[in-house]
Amino acid sequence: MYERRRAPGPVRVLLSALGVLALTGCHPSSGAPAGLSGQQPSPGGYGDVFLGPADCSSRGEPVREVSCRSEKAAARVLARYSGVPSNGPACPPATDFVLHIAENGGPAGAAGLPEDDRDGPAEETGTLRGYACMRNLEPPHPGDPGQGGGPLTVVGDCVYASREGEVKETACGGSGTHAPEFEVESAVASRDRCPGTTDLYVQLGGDSPVGCAHRVR
Repeated sequence: MYERRRAPGPVRVLLSALGVLALTGCHPSSGAPAGLSGQQPSPGGYGDVFLGPADCSSRGEPVREVSCRSEKAAARVLARYSGVPSNGPACPPATDFVLHIAENGGPAGAAGLPEDDRDGPAEETGTLRGYACMRNLEPPHPGDPGQGGGPLTVVGDCVYASREGEVKETACGGSGTHAPEFEVESAVASRDRCPGTTDLYVQLGGDSPVGCAHRVR
């Protein structure tokens, strides 16, 4: 089965890159929503926590929380969770990108979180981790079906084989670097519920975790 592989102190964020769908077994995700009691205040002062649900972020780097009415606002938080995406709840289907957030003591600010540090356990680094599921306020929306981006694979998305046992998402319209090879046409609870003509099974997560994909003709 194929599966997608993306306060008072400084708030460091990292834009999640497009993930990989890798050959693996199915397993459920778990985690607790952030933005509840005990969370750090927002350095921008617009919400109770930095980039809580329905808050907005600026464009570019460093990423900051801004009023959603500001001309600097670029994306809105659809959901905010503690932990890291690999061990936490999946983002909503409409998510365009994910911000990985680490918080610790020191002056308020924001900076990029290194690629090799984004999934490190908090007990080893002394930081609190979280991630925000973001959607652009204006097009383009790479997380929409068939657009070739976003942290999730959903019905209507297309993929191509990047190497043995691994596929990656690409635009169904052919505008991406790689031509689409398979399109996810339905989502079901188990493989045996896919049509007999299914060419590829793709791990989607959620209540219908198996994507039934057919080769693009």
